[in-house]
This record gives sequence, structure tokens and C-alpha cells, in this order.
Amino acid sequence: MSVSAPDTAFTGAMRVLASLLESRTGQILSENRMWRIETALKPVLRANGLEDLEALVRRLLSSAERQLSDDVVNALLNNESSFFRDLQMFQMINREILPHIRANRSDKVVRIWCAGCSTGQEAYSLALQFRKDAETWKGWRISILATDISTSAITRAQSGIFSQIDVQRGLPINDLLTWFEPAGDDWKINEDLRRMVDFRTDNLLDPRIPGGHFDLILCRNVLLYFSLEMRRKVFDQLARYSRPGTFLLLGAGETVIGQTDEFVSSRDFRGSYERRSSLGEMAEPAIRRAR
Repeated sequence: MSVSAPDTAFTGAMRVLASLLESRTGQILSENRMWRIETALKPVLRANGLEDLEALVRRLLSSAERQLSDDVVNALLNNESSFFRDLQMFQMINREILPHIRANRSDKVVRIWCAGCSTGQEAYSLALQFRKDAETWKGWRISILATDISTSAITRAQSGIFSQIDVQRGLPINDLLTWFEPAGDDWKINEDLRRMVDFRTDNLLDPRIPGGHFDLILCRNVLLYFSLEMRRKVFDQLARYSRPGTFLLLGAGETVIGQTDEFVSSRDFRGSYERRSSLGEMAEPAIRRAR
């Protein structure tokens, strides 16, 4: 980390901390989101016996302790997530996109990447859909990779343990009772479902995930916090792990328009995008529509 001492106490400290987040993750805290800094870092202050943000910045500037820097970045990241967030999108995946992929993959392998997966609810929602439709996918190899830059979020996701509030947000009661078991005051996901997802800490700006191409990439509500330059870099990385016709799903407030030439709006599935062919056109209609 390379930061300069704050010029004023409180405002200067916030700007140094926002700069740390941007240098480590590419994410920008806009002026109207600066209020999050003090609230998000209160647990870090308490854990380290620090009185205020200025004291935290002084510690960061005078110390080489990586753990404190990691704790600050983890606290400032937005780990908002829920099961089946945006239900219509999950319905489109299950009823339209996955049947299309199934009809066009002779090797019976489906590879999905949840980029910026937060605490895991999105990836587990996909795993749950596959498991509930197990007969349809019998004989197929389903690979779900879920990555996030937040080490604390990935640790929570890997545990498969969710609070009562977590499971009440988007998870149908029947699914809760079928696929989870009580764990004290929390709920733990079924072990078979947990093993379906490979969670890894990774940076979208320089991913080090296994090579190869994915059939479906979800990168939802992540790019909102990046500058245009950083968003273009992320799209370049997503394209690197795509093949012509790979589907990309973004958040409701995100788009590829004006951001990248690597992906275009899908003709068949409204609200989704597809990787361009090497010729700059969509995949051949005869192949795309064989579903």
C-alpha cells in the first residue's frame, strides 16, 4: 500500500482509507458513499483498540502489518447478497439459459462462474436449482466456481452457515427445511450442496482461476463500484474466460453498452449478454436456437 499522510483529521483519514480500497480492489467509494467508512470500520477499531479513523490511518502508515490492511479492505467491501436475489433472473437461467446450454453441449459439462460472489448465496442458489432438477442433469458434470476478493466473505461462504436473517431473505421455507439443518441459532447448508461450489478468493482485475471457458458467468452488482477504466478491464478478463456464445449476467443497473465490445445483448434471452464470435458476430443462429 502506498498512501500519503492525511492533511486534515477526519476527512483526510477517510480519503486515505478510500484510496486504500481503490488501490487494492479497483473499487471506488464515491462522495455519497463515504459515510460507509466510519460505520463499516467500527469493528476494526474495536478489535485493534483504536479510538478513531485517524488513529487507524496512523497505524496503517507506520506499520507493515498486512492483516490490518486486509481487515480494513474486507470491512469496506459491500458484501450484500441474498438467496435467489432477483428471482426472475434465476427463473430465466433455469427455464431458458440452462436448457439452451444443455442442448448445445455434447460433452455433458456445464461450467458456471459467479464472479464477485460475496458470502455465497448466489452460488448456492444455483447449486440448489441443479439439485432440485437432478433427473434432468443426470450424467452431467456441473462445475460452479465462486470467487470474491473479500477473504472474510469467502470464509463465510465456504462454511455454508447462514443466520436466520440470511435464510429469510429469498429462500423458500420448503427449501430451507429440505436443504438446511439447524446449527445453534444459525442454519447450515446440506453438505452435498456445499461441495457443489468451489469458493476461492480472487481479484476480478487479475483473476488466477483455473483456465478454460465458462458457459455462464454471473457478475452482478459488482461493476457499479468501478470506474469506467476498471470496468473495461474486468470485461476483458471475463472475455478471457469465455467462448463465443457464453452468457453473461449483470446486475439491474449494469450494462455492457459503451463499456466493452466483447459482449453484446442476447437476441434470445432478454436481460442477458453473450460473448461475441471471433468474427464480431453472434454465434450461428442454427446452433444457438437448437434447444
